[in-house]
Amino acid sequence: MSHNVTSSAREDPRIGHSRRVILRAALAEFAAHGYTGFRMESVAARAEVGRSTVYRHWPDKGALIADALAGLSRQPDPAHEDSAATARRRAHILLNHLAQALTDSPVSACVPALIHAAANDDAFRDRLHRFSAQRRQRLTATIAEGVASGEFPPTVDPEIASAALSGAVFYRALMTADAPDTDFVADLLDEVLGR
Repeated sequence: MSHNVTSSAREDPRIGHSRRVILRAALAEFAAHGYTGFRMESVAARAEVGRSTVYRHWPDKGALIADALAGLSRQPDPAHEDSAATARRRAHILLNHLAQALTDSPVSACVPALIHAAANDDAFRDRLHRFSAQRRQRLTATIAEGVASGEFPPTVDPEIASAALSGAVFYRALMTADAPDTDFVADLLDEVLGR
């Protein structure tokens, strides 16, 4: 969901600081007012910068929200961080990260606004779908590696399993009173991928 950053923004620490302040303000605005109530001018006021500063980095609210959300919750890379970890362990790490993001982070405050925006704005929905597919790609690849190595049954379809696992975590976080804790994630992996 990320909008490209100019190379000068990466080089000048003042611009980097400005961007971070604006992105935090954008998240607060998005969580408070949703997509339809989101105003670039309000973000500028929250960040205590001029509107032109906001528009210099982001052409529209969709791009600004996308960047703010993309930087909000960095996905772990368990294969890189622990190359000896099993596919099940890596999948557990990725799903725990998702569960944590949905229940105890600034992401959780933005979820209602994300759902509403995706339901009401085609361009935002397309951007969110691309972002979600990219985020799920690491889990899908991990499951595919587990199937290829024999750790998971050969009947497991990595794409379907990835969607089922992620969907169950979302459902548990948003539609029940029970948090998707690490025990739930372990049980879910057993049910979907086998013991």
